[in-house]
Amino acid sequence: MIKNQFQRVGVFIDIQNLYYSAKNLYNSKVNFGKILETAVAGRQLIRAFSYVISADIPEEQPFFEALSKSGFEVKSKDIQIFPGGVKKGDWDVGIVIDMIRLSPRVDVIVLVSGDGDYVPALEYLKNQGHLVEVIAFGKSTSAKLIAEADEFTDIDQNSQKFLIPARVKPHQKVYSSSKAPLTEL
Repeated sequence: MIKNQFQRVGVFIDIQNLYYSAKNLYNSKVNFGKILETAVAGRQLIRAFSYVISADIPEEQPFFEALSKSGFEVKSKDIQIFPGGVKKGDWDVGIVIDMIRLSPRVDVIVLVSGDGDYVPALEYLKNQGHLVEVIAFGKSTSAKLIAEADEFTDIDQNSQKFLIPARVKPHQKVYSSSKAPLTEL
């Protein structure tokens, strides 16, 4: 797909989707600044949203502030705790509503998530004449979502660009695949 500087771009990042994929696949954190840079790709950024679930833990506020300083409008929703202790938090409907709301002002919708629940929304936006791009971890992305996108950027293919390795805590041992300690910090 040809990208040009005149294309107007809206970026929508499902933070929880990327956070857990990076943690589970690579034991790393996502460099959301690099994600935004890749999503915009020299085009005109109209708005960039990051959707977070607030669990009211001390580490989250500096993270939310870092997202804001990176150029994102941070939308937060409290985690829901149901009787029995089940916790739930997602932004799927909110992200879709925002994509549709912003669509008259953009040419390109960039969804940063691998969740297949977004397929009907991307199909709708494409039918309205928008280019839709997806950025996510290919290993954990819905095949239908990839097929629906005009362009798919697989974070797995360039993980060193998009990931920040997790820091080893002083009391942790780092192990090789043979489980023998490589180093103790």
